[in-house]
Parts: sequence; C-alpha cells; structure tokens
Amino acid sequence: MKSSYSTPLNKRYSSKEMSYLFSEEMKFRTWRKLWVALAECEKELGLNITKKQLEELKSNIYNINYEVAEDKEREIRHDVMSHVYAYGVQCPGAKGIIHLGATSCYVGDNTDLIIMREALKVVKKKLLNVINELSKFAIKYKELPTLGFTHLQPAQLTTVGKRATLWIQDLILDLENLDFIIERLRFRGVKGTTGTQASFMELFDGDEEKVKLLDKMVSIKMGFENEYMVTGQTYPRKIDSIILNTLSEIAQSAYKFSNDLRILQSIKEIEEPFEKKQVGSSAMAYKRNPMRSERISALARYIIINSLNPAITASTQWFERTLDDSANKRISVSEAFLALDGVLNLYINISSNMVVYEKVITSHVFNELPFMATENILMEAVKRGGDRQELHEKIRNYSMEAAKRIKQEGLNNDLIDRIIRDSSFNMSNEEILSLIDPIKFTGRASGQVDDFIQECVNPILQKNKKLLGIDVQINV
Repeated sequence: MKSSYSTPLNKRYSSKEMSYLFSEEMKFRTWRKLWVALAECEKELGLNITKKQLEELKSNIYNINYEVAEDKEREIRHDVMSHVYAYGVQCPGAKGIIHLGATSCYVGDNTDLIIMREALKVVKKKLLNVINELSKFAIKYKELPTLGFTHLQPAQLTTVGKRATLWIQDLILDLENLDFIIERLRFRGVKGTTGTQASFMELFDGDEEKVKLLDKMVSIKMGFENEYMVTGQTYPRKIDSIILNTLSEIAQSAYKFSNDLRILQSIKEIEEPFEKKQVGSSAMAYKRNPMRSERISALARYIIINSLNPAITASTQWFERTLDDSANKRISVSEAFLALDGVLNLYINISSNMVVYEKVITSHVFNELPFMATENILMEAVKRGGDRQELHEKIRNYSMEAAKRIKQEGLNNDLIDRIIRDSSFNMSNEEILSLIDPIKFTGRASGQVDDFIQECVNPILQKNKKLLGIDVQINV
C-alpha cells in the first residue's frame, strides 16, 4: 500500500501501453534521442562534433542517471538543464556538445509532439476495434425489431442493429478527425529561444540554408515529414487544444453509447457483460448494475471538461511564450489520453460482449405496436368497404380504453383484441395479425445496416485490418 497519492488513471483505468507513453522513462529517453539527433545533424552540416562523442551519447540513451538529475534540479530548479548535466556526467567527452544551440523547448516540445502522436495511434487502434465489434453486432441484429425512442418516448420501430449503426456513425466521424490530426501533426523542430533560430545562425556563421536544413533534417530523423515553419519559443499551444478537442469528441460518442446502454439495461433489453462472481450492490444482492457503462460516462465527462484546459492555455500565451502552460499542460494532456484509453478499453469490452434479450425486446414492441399499427388496419378496413370516419372513431375509443387498461390497471395492451372482436372491420384474426408483423414497421432499417456496413465501415476496417484484434484488460 503506497503512502502517497497515486492516480487512478494508471491503477484502475488506463492500459500499460498508454501509461508508458506518458511515463518519465519515455520522456527522458526521448530527450536523449533528440539530443543525439541534433548532434548528428549538426555534425553532418559541418560542426566540430566527433564520431566518438556521438557514440558516447548513443551508448547512454537508456541508462539514465535519474538521481543525479533529480539532485541537480533541486539545486537549479530547471528540469532540462538538470538532465543536460546528468547526461554530461555519463558522457564527459560529449558534454560540451549536448543541447548545442537549443532551448529547453527543443526537447520538451518535440518530445510532447512525439508522445502525443504515438498516443493518438493507440487511440486510433482502439477506436477501430470498437467499430469492428459494433459492426458485427449490427449485422447480427439488423432484423430484430425494437422500439425506437424520440424524447425518450416510444416511437416508430427500428432494429437493434440499425441503432448500433448510429453508435458506429459517431465513431467514424471521430476517426476521420483523428486521422486528420495524425496526418497533419508537425514537429516543432529546431527553432531556438524565440523561434528565430538566432542561436543556430550563430553556430553556422550566418548560413541560413544550413539552419533551414538542420530544422528539416532533425524533424525527418525523429519521424516527422514536416515541421511548423514558424513558432515562438514553443509549438503553437493551439495544437494541444485541437488534439484534446478530438479526444473530447471521441469521449462524447462513447458517452452517448454508455447512456443508451444504461437505459436499455434498466428496461432489461440489452446488458453489458456481467461476470459470474460480480457483485452489483453491497445491499441489494439481486442487482446487475451497468458499472462499466457508468464508468465510461464518468471518465468521458472528465475528458470533455478537461478539453477546456488547453483551450484556455492557448488563449493566454503572451507573444512568443509564457510558462503558465507548463504545469497545466503536463497534467491535462496526459490525463486526457489516459482517461480516454480507459474509456475505449471499456467500450471494446462491452461492445464485444453485449447480451441481448430478444423476448423482452419483442414483448416491449408488442406492448406499443398495436397503437402504431392502427393506421394500417384502418386503411385495409376502408379498402374492404368500411366507413373511414366511423372506423377511425372506434379505433380512437379502443385506443383510449387500452391505454387506460395499461396505465391505470397495469394490464397488457388488448387494443388488437378489441379490434378483432369488432366485425365492422371485416377482417379475420389472422388477417389483422398479419398487418402488425413488427418487421413491416422497420422500414429500410435492415437494408440500411447492410449498406452502411458494406459501403462505409468495411472499407475502413479492411484498410486498417492490421490494427484489428486486440485484448484489453479491465482491471476493476
């Protein structure tokens, strides 16, 4: 048991993969890789840096002397310079060329961009797996009629599979935005203290072409095809806002799904997975609470609200940079990714194991369908010679009596039985029942599922098939 606070995002919700990306180890190893890349490119462009110095730096990328860095930071109150010092202790022959010409944001900002891009790729992989699971669910239940709801009131029928396509559609919109962000994300590169590259102009004796080339070379070496052409001291803080807005949009989609499922579970139509020994309530032993869906709702709410942090930070950066971004940024960005990772782990787990109670769904349909079917019955009765106004009035009266029976007496809906017993409709029991087959009231729902999955979803899944099929761990 730890004696100090430990974030539940790591302990309870996020995967090891995502947690590692925002770890100290990932950050400081990336800093050292950036210092090596800078030195390599500066050497290639003619600065007096030796092969031996580079080899010394490379050999110490992974064995970081954290205690030395931490002791130094307590003394000088500067994290980057503390790690420059610690790296130099391990690499005495190269200490003079570590961080040459750079400002702290060279390692800090570029590392953040590298980590966020890798984290976005993890998000994409998990988002695709949710889409894959929901698409299988949609196809399986594409023809199962269910009550549609508008204003949370029973409305025209849809199908269970068609409803799932609405969840998928939201996620595809999110995926499009996510792909755009990943493809367009750039590197800060090598820009100097206020973004003017003045220190590098000094190093290269005013050779502007070499300074421009250094910027491009380092970016490419670190895996980015493009860099931001102009910056202040930092990459534009608007980037953090754009990224967290994208995470918020995914959280919004998951939140909507979780709310839908919580309602469906409350009426016993569809449930999230419930393990054999899982306890629903400490007091009420019979309960099967939708705790995973509720957790999605809770974490999604946090992500949505958290997206305001980088928006305000981006708005209040003065001129080339102020440091009020740093403390907020290192919390808000990392926690947004960790929380969303937890959301997507839950979403994959639920969507791949949802339990559908078809008899309950059908029962609910037939409790409401008689009211919906009366127009069809009326039209058929008129075709057979009935008086529309007279029959309409009868249906209205029967409907009121059936509604009273349901609401005030707690009995079943006997509207169809009342109509069957009335000979003025001139239809047999079988003929009337044939008019209220639920599938006849679902329109193109089944066909829409087929079209949507084939034309919209499958091409995406096929394009990204290498990312499909992952196991997620739900810790609690």
